[in-house]
Amino acid sequence: MSDKSELDNLVSRYNTLKTEINKVIIGQDAAVESLLTAVFSGGHCLLVGVPGLAKTLMVNTLSKALGLSFSRIQFTPDLMPSDITGTEILDESRQFRFIKGPIFANIVLADEINRTPPKTQAALLEAMQEKAVTVSGKAYRLEEPFFVLATQNPIEQEGTYPLPEAQLDRFMFNVRLDYPTFNEEMAIVKETTVDNNPQIDVVLSAQDITGYQRTIRHMPVVDNVCEYAVRLVTATRPTGKGETLADKYISWGAGPRASQYLIIGARTHAALNGKYSPDIEDVRAVATNVLRHRIVRNYYAEAENISTDDLIEKLKTEIAI
Repeated sequence: MSDKSELDNLVSRYNTLKTEINKVIIGQDAAVESLLTAVFSGGHCLLVGVPGLAKTLMVNTLSKALGLSFSRIQFTPDLMPSDITGTEILDESRQFRFIKGPIFANIVLADEINRTPPKTQAALLEAMQEKAVTVSGKAYRLEEPFFVLATQNPIEQEGTYPLPEAQLDRFMFNVRLDYPTFNEEMAIVKETTVDNNPQIDVVLSAQDITGYQRTIRHMPVVDNVCEYAVRLVTATRPTGKGETLADKYISWGAGPRASQYLIIGARTHAALNGKYSPDIEDVRAVATNVLRHRIVRNYYAEAENISTDDLIEKLKTEIAI
């Protein structure tokens, strides 16, 4: 099958996938699309939203529709690294045997990831970057495809630990979930207060997903699209000259991984929307989710109540197409 026919096939399967997810998830269309974009890009995703917005249900439903193995880790202050990666035990024959932890699944839901100390959060770093776990000097490969989909509550600060910058950078997307509209909430109330248990059909297999990921990475990207992505990321970094938006409002900008994710995300966004090559609009479509957690505002931005999203929008309009 040619790459073009493979991409056409992907669009059809993607629409079917959204239909299956919508059997359970009402509204949150933008969040579902962002989550699927991250999955087909092969990236990890951080879902940020107040309790009750179906973050956990969304990830669980996605794993069912994709036919992937799924595990959930509830992050708590007393969680240990071995509770994530697994541990060695001494068996009856006096030999050490490795018992795999919940990280050994295709989709790992890290629920309320900021509730555990940095030492335990760091247990995910190697898995997210290298797709492997090292225990007692021995490396264990994780099965492909592998995604960490983490949730975080933005309003509770007591008993939470800020995610280290190195770990935040491992997430391709930071997706914010908003409250449903009035009509959506009406539909949620009607659907969830009766005895209703919709069946989710499996749309894709692990092999299908890895195949589509390879096809997406083969999509051609013209130089001006790459140029726009790199210029956008560069514009988030203060120059120290006091002349740019970043100089005025940003204390720390995005690194090169942001440029890589912008192009990978743009490829996937283009593919899922029936295009064979991404353009600048595809870069702009994924820019907020890619850059949101990679920009650190300074005191002036906070004092003037300018959010990170506001800064990204201003930068998108400042960078000439």
